[in-house]
Amino acid sequence: MLAYRVLRQILRFVVSVFFRQVEVTGAENIPRDGEGPVIFAGNHPNSLLDPVLLLVTCGRICHFAAKDVLFKTRVMRALLGGLGAVPIARRSDHATDGPLDNQGAFDRLGQVLVEGRAMGIFPEGISHDSSQLARLKTGAARIALGVVKEHDIPLIIIPCGLTYMRRKSFRSRVLVQYGAPIKVEGDDPKALTQSIDDGLRALTVNAPDWETLTVLDAVRRLYQPPGVSLAERTELARRFTEVYASVKDHPEVVAIYTRVEAYLERLRAAGLSDRDLRRKLSAGQTFVRVVRQLALALVWLPLAVPGLVLHAPLGLLIGWAGVRLTPRKDVIATTKFVLGLVMLPLVFAGILGALWWWKGPLVAGLGLLLLVLSGLATLRVLERGARVGQILLASVRALALGKELDNLRKERADLELEVVRAVGKFRPADMVPLFPRAD
Repeated sequence: MLAYRVLRQILRFVVSVFFRQVEVTGAENIPRDGEGPVIFAGNHPNSLLDPVLLLVTCGRICHFAAKDVLFKTRVMRALLGGLGAVPIARRSDHATDGPLDNQGAFDRLGQVLVEGRAMGIFPEGISHDSSQLARLKTGAARIALGVVKEHDIPLIIIPCGLTYMRRKSFRSRVLVQYGAPIKVEGDDPKALTQSIDDGLRALTVNAPDWETLTVLDAVRRLYQPPGVSLAERTELARRFTEVYASVKDHPEVVAIYTRVEAYLERLRAAGLSDRDLRRKLSAGQTFVRVVRQLALALVWLPLAVPGLVLHAPLGLLIGWAGVRLTPRKDVIATTKFVLGLVMLPLVFAGILGALWWWKGPLVAGLGLLLLVLSGLATLRVLERGARVGQILLASVRALALGKELDNLRKERADLELEVVRAVGKFRPADMVPLFPRAD
């Protein structure tokens, strides 16, 4: 599995570049290598990025089921083959009314488990950009039950929740959660699939539509204290969507929901975000913060300049192509990721090859060091610059809005009190408060 380990290290590095933060929780639920077979069953909101994140965070050598159409190109076939992926035929990818023969694929995945290793699968069956989990297919349950029945070995399923803060964006943040193990027993695929569904819903945020999810996310921001982790933020959002389904028709809840909708509309009209109101920076504080951010950026600027000419156009090209070349929204980030994974090494190899031919291996080695350092510095400078720009833009808007900004801040403070009061009233008695708020 040398190829697997090398590719995983490469992917781990690329993930650290693509995402600003990858937070992992529940890793203690995963048995180590040699402690028995395991199936990782995850939600599927972001195409190929989903298995990549599980590969680099689960700590096990994991073989994934992947749709067979991904194996058509030479590059993807080599990458997926090196990672031990097994092609699965899906009816949505093949124009046929007859049965699809996946028995060979199921046998290969079953053998992985018999040998005490790990496999990964996404029971929804397809990547999507819906606001909630799709109905789960029974394939994962049938594989698991078949292996246990035929070989009489202990087997567990680990639900995996993937939550992207900004799913299509470069340098965003993502939360990877590994849930409590599900013991594979019995002989009913539907019952086991339901257990997997329950496990995934405990780790993901699900709402009937994006509009509801947007409003409930604003409610979550009004309620949560500052400085929470991604795991706490996601758990709070999950709780709000879960409880909202049972109280949404209560007049008090309807009134708060309507008021939050109006608050969000006022923010959009003013070109502001809820974060802008929370900052509450004076002109002097804004100036100090901007100076500090610029000073930190200038530390990296000398290193970033040599590579900016290379990395900036390449980044813009990948960003443009990622949107233009993808037929579905749920694969935009994956397209950017794959393009970066392919194009950046090719460009680096071309530059280093030219340096080697021109000045020899020593200059090529120094060039490699400069390219890597310059790339990291470029990321830092761009991030600092974006933050400075956001602060300045919010400050200009604050000066221009005047009284409306004061009114919005007062409305936010009133809404926060209403939300805290409503949480105290409608929170189920058996639900322990996530934060020590006066609810």
